Amino acid sequence: MLDSVRTRLTLWYVGVLALTLVLFSVGVYALVERKLHARLDAGLRTTIEGTTRLFVHEKDEGEADEEAARSALRKYYYPRQAVAIFDKSGRLLKEKTFGDIHATLPASVTTLDRDGLQFYTLSEAQTGIDDGLRTAAQRIVAAPQSTVFLIVCQPVEDTSDDLELLFGILATSVPLALLVVAAGGWFLARKALAPVVAMSERARQISAENLERRLPVANPRDELGQLASAFNELLARLDASFNLQRQFMTDASHELRTPLSVMRTTTQVILEKPRREENEYRDALAMINDQTLRLARIVDDMFTLARADAGRRPLTLGSFYLDELIGETARAASVLAARKGVTVEAAESAEILCYGDEDLLRQMLLNLLDNAIRHTPAGGVVRVNLTQSDSTCEVIVSDTGEGIPVEAQPHIFERFYRVDKARSRSNSGANGANGGGAGLGLSIARWIAEAHNGTIRLAHSGPAGAAFAVELPLKRA
Repeated sequence: MLDSVRTRLTLWYVGVLALTLVLFSVGVYALVERKLHARLDAGLRTTIEGTTRLFVHEKDEGEADEEAARSALRKYYYPRQAVAIFDKSGRLLKEKTFGDIHATLPASVTTLDRDGLQFYTLSEAQTGIDDGLRTAAQRIVAAPQSTVFLIVCQPVEDTSDDLELLFGILATSVPLALLVVAAGGWFLARKALAPVVAMSERARQISAENLERRLPVANPRDELGQLASAFNELLARLDASFNLQRQFMTDASHELRTPLSVMRTTTQVILEKPRREENEYRDALAMINDQTLRLARIVDDMFTLARADAGRRPLTLGSFYLDELIGETARAASVLAARKGVTVEAAESAEILCYGDEDLLRQMLLNLLDNAIRHTPAGGVVRVNLTQSDSTCEVIVSDTGEGIPVEAQPHIFERFYRVDKARSRSNSGANGANGGGAGLGLSIARWIAEAHNGTIRLAHSGPAGAAFAVELPLKRA
């Protein structure tokens, strides 16, 4: 039961309101109780003051204590009060009762032997009156030889009845209010969480086979709508990732199947006859070697991208001169380009100190040079230029090939994408492996550039050739 968010929200509503109502009720009860007792004491005080004035006035007229007491009590009105006047020896001079209630002296008269008005409460056990009596006592000195004690008492029952009524009202209204709030809270929680229930039901129906489905968004402006929108964006990314993974597996299978098919066909042809000429064996082994090199490169590239996607290829950072790295890479590519009759030129540049993973940046440059050499016809030129600005450096690899068609330019960094698939399989790549690349070189180059907080882009492309620009930061990581 408590596993339900609706139940917990309702309990929180009821709990918070219960605490609020209890504190409010206690505060109201305490305030009303204080006010009622203060009003009771104020009535007793008024009676004491009025009777005292009448008694003193009678004494000033020359009346004896007993006559003055009788006259004072006769002239004053005492609503629901009992009044008595005693002399200093404790003898009753005059009293006025309220029903069966009599005003009496305290157990020790000496407690009143001081000036000032005194209040005290006599319990029900002491008086036999329900809820007891509230009593006020005052010593009156009307003359040097005239000292009397004025006692006024009033039942506490009326005040207690009012407090009991208030307590009953609060004790009844608070539970009723909590029941109403509990029902309302349950209903409101159900209405508020209805979109969550709908989203959870839809989410249970979504799997890897139907990632194109989305959660319902009732109100895109509230928190639940924003949550559903964020989850839908996650589903879109997952859908794109799954599609990319499926495409990657399809393309990888296709790329691996081609050299394996060539190798298998070659071996089957050779094995059809029990004996072959030496040159036939050498040609077959050379073809198998070319396909093996192609397979090795595809597997290496796939492994590099897999480690990059999983974040398991950490950068080995260090300082090195980028101009020297470009010169070394250009010389290495020149050896491979010479087989195709392509020239690789590296323009002279100033020394540029770079901070990054030297091996990965070398691989990025080799991939760009390999791509340029593969798409440059014999007699063409591949150039590498290095420039520096305040905080970045830019490496431009250009060729004099046929350029990249406009419709293919948005896809050149996608994995296994090749502009001319038929030609790229038939031509010899810069690495010497027959069959060229598998369409992973530019994807790896982009990952390496982005891993160094840089960018790679197609700077221009046309009938005169294409150029790729890599921008790397010079600031230390």
